[in-house]
Formats: sequence, structure tokens, C-alpha cells
Amino acid sequence: MESKKNGINVQETLLIPLFGRKVCSESYPDLFKDEWAEKVCNELDYDFSELEKKSKSFAMQFGALEVAARQTDLALEVEDYLKDHPNAAVVNLGCGLDTTFWRVDNGRCKGYNLDLPDVIAIRDELLPPKEREQNIACDLNDFSWFDQIGFDPADGAVFYVAGVFYYFAMDDMKKLLSAMEKRFPGAVIAFDTCNKIGAKGMTATYLKDAGLEEVPVLFSVSDAKKELAPWFGKGTSITSKGYMTGYMTYPKTVNPVFRFLAKVGDNVVKMQIVRIAFQS
Repeated sequence: MESKKNGINVQETLLIPLFGRKVCSESYPDLFKDEWAEKVCNELDYDFSELEKKSKSFAMQFGALEVAARQTDLALEVEDYLKDHPNAAVVNLGCGLDTTFWRVDNGRCKGYNLDLPDVIAIRDELLPPKEREQNIACDLNDFSWFDQIGFDPADGAVFYVAGVFYYFAMDDMKKLLSAMEKRFPGAVIAFDTCNKIGAKGMTATYLKDAGLEEVPVLFSVSDAKKELAPWFGKGTSITSKGYMTGYMTYPKTVNPVFRFLAKVGDNVVKMQIVRIAFQS
């Protein structure tokens, strides 16, 4: 199914994460608030009734908590980098309809949102770029997009990636990150991942509950530092934190079963935010 906004088709693969952020805002307002997701969902000519029915299900509610945690974590990583690099390029790889840049914008940094041409066409219509922000249509595996980022080593760059790298082949991930290390010295990239069991379970349950077909997961890691270090030079550092519990403490208003599953997710299936600081 597709929605239309001023004649532009909006695929469900974009609407599901958008709706998930809306559910986050409604279910966990003290953890995450995305007024833009709520606004766009309310304005779209799309029947959300089936998703609304499922929004209170166990899987969708925990999935919403996962989205809230991930988006918050990545925003915190960007904000941390901007403390020492206030004029940095802030680059969202595989942006979809995400609006993290609007939340972290310090009035000095530059924002870049990258995705496939059809996605950027929709984004331009629904979420047109603001001041110091640019939407770039590209294939992430075609490294010509490197030259479209206004990168100055003195200012730096921070890249963030939400829910995208799971679907990259391992060889493509290695090529991309290795090329970025050479092209963007001193930059940082932060992204979410988990181990093979967790990735398969996450896509199978959440996508199925949302009414979408399961997509094969290709990239996953358990021990990020050990597994990814051979891809880089000695000056590049790799760290990771559990993305459900590594950045925040959940209030008692969050279902205790969800709080338990959050610990299981981080400790057993290695749900994590990986941060790679490229050598200068």
C-alpha cells in the first residue's frame, strides 16, 4: 500500500518508521518526542487504522521503545561530537523521514540527509530542508556522495545511521567504512547493530507485526571492537554501548517486562550503538 501527498507516493517502508516514532511520542513522551512525526502522520492521506489497532500490541509497543532508545542514543552521540566541533557536518545516512538534525542543530553545524532518489523526492515534499540543511539523493555504495559533503577537517563531521546497516552485505560495509576512514579523517560515525540472532528476531517480529515482509539481515556484529578493528588503521578507535540501556535509565512508567527485555536485548543479542572515530 502507498499513500499520496500532493501526487507523490509514500511507500510503507517509509511510513512504518515514521508511525513508529509517532507511537514513541505518544507512549513514551518523557523519553522521546517527535512532533514532526505526529504532524506528518496526521496530514498524510493514508489510512493508519490497521497500524493504530496494532500500535498497542506487545511487539509494536516494545518496538516503539526500541526506536525511542535508538533515536535518542544517536542524537546524544551527535550532540557529544558537536560540543568540540560546533561547525561540523552532521550527516544522516539512509535518512528516510528522520528529523534528528532538527533536534540537534546548534545553529552553526551543517546538516546532510542522504537516501535513494525516490526517498529524497518524498522527503523534499514532506520535510523540506531548513537553513544549513541539504537533502542528497544517492546510493550509499556509490562513493561519489563523499564529494557532496562540505567536509573541512578543522570542523569535522559526525555521521549517524539508524536501522540501515543491517541490510548491507558485510563486504559492502567494509568497503564503505574503510573508504570513509580515508576520506573523512577525524570524523565519527555512530550506528545501531546487534548479533545475528537479534537482527533476525527483530526484523521478523517487528516487520511482521507491521504487516511487512521479512527482509534478510546481512550485517551484524557481537563484539564490535574485535570484529571491526581489522578493517581500519591503528589510529581509528571503536567503542560500543548497549542501545537499550547504555544511554538512559527507564522510568517506572515503562512496562517492567519491557525494562527486563531491554537488558536482555543489550546483553544477550548485543543490541548496541557502535561509535567509530576515524584516525586523523
